Amino acid sequence: MDIISTILWPIKWVISAVLWFFHWGLTSLGMSPDSGWTWTLAIIGLVVIVRAALIPLFVKQILNQRVQMELAPELKRIQEKYRGKKDQFSREAMMRETQNLYKKHGTTPVASCLPMLLQMPIFFALYQVLMAAAHREPFGLLEAKAMDSFADADIFGAVLRGNMMEAFNEGLPNNTAQIIVSAVMILIMTGSVLFTQLQITSKNLSESAKTGQAYQMQRIMIFVLPIIFIVTGIAFPIGTMLYWLTTNLWNIGQQTMIIRNMPTPGSQAYRDWEKRQEKKAAKKGASAGVAELSEGTELNATSVPKQNTQRQQPVSKNRAKKQGKKK
Repeated sequence: MDIISTILWPIKWVISAVLWFFHWGLTSLGMSPDSGWTWTLAIIGLVVIVRAALIPLFVKQILNQRVQMELAPELKRIQEKYRGKKDQFSREAMMRETQNLYKKHGTTPVASCLPMLLQMPIFFALYQVLMAAAHREPFGLLEAKAMDSFADADIFGAVLRGNMMEAFNEGLPNNTAQIIVSAVMILIMTGSVLFTQLQITSKNLSESAKTGQAYQMQRIMIFVLPIIFIVTGIAFPIGTMLYWLTTNLWNIGQQTMIIRNMPTPGSQAYRDWEKRQEKKAAKKGASAGVAELSEGTELNATSVPKQNTQRQQPVSKNRAKKQGKKK
């Protein structure tokens, strides 16, 4: 067993346990144990477990990406300062100033990539579990019967263990369905990644951050990522693409909430957030004004002296004269 397999083995075991648990739970609710949709929902359940565990890291990733985008002009200034200086002293000074800048703002270049780096072993471990299913090899809690069910499971006629490349090589039972479903999933995956990147660059970056090198690199990645997904997507099984697609959709929802509630100062999202806060303050002020007006009206009403509304009884002339003499 090589070092990569050794690292992935415990992750594969946990993945098999999570898949088994969700598959068992869904079949207990009445779903067919051999249905592709039962296994699809089990994979989605795996995504929910993984992404929920990574929420703190994802928030930190967004904040680190924001900081690094904001630091881009200062990093550029340091690079310009030492441009053309190739001596050892200048290189060490530039590295030291860069490290001090990152330390001052509490971030590192690797921090923004940490959630993705942590997900990659899970992704490849799931890929190996699907490959084991393709060869009907039991692993972890997925025994022989479960693996046979997983191996034959399909959605829209495309088996979860199969990919587009195998379909082109006519190695799958329904090649046409496999190609169509794989192509649609690759397009949706690519679109979701593009939306995620454009959401950050168009709404959650300040104008100063849009002049830095990090921003330019991110703009390049927007056009590079679709090519990567198209090239690699034809080799990924439907099951792993389901995992990746669900993860992308989760990212869109999570990122939308972050951008809405924790926008970068100076960005379009921040200006929208300020407008919402102003509207809330205006509503709150109007409500407070109505309450004060109502309270003031009640106080004025209680401060007016009550008039004596008791009816006076009529008296005779002789009695009125006697009362006058007493006064």
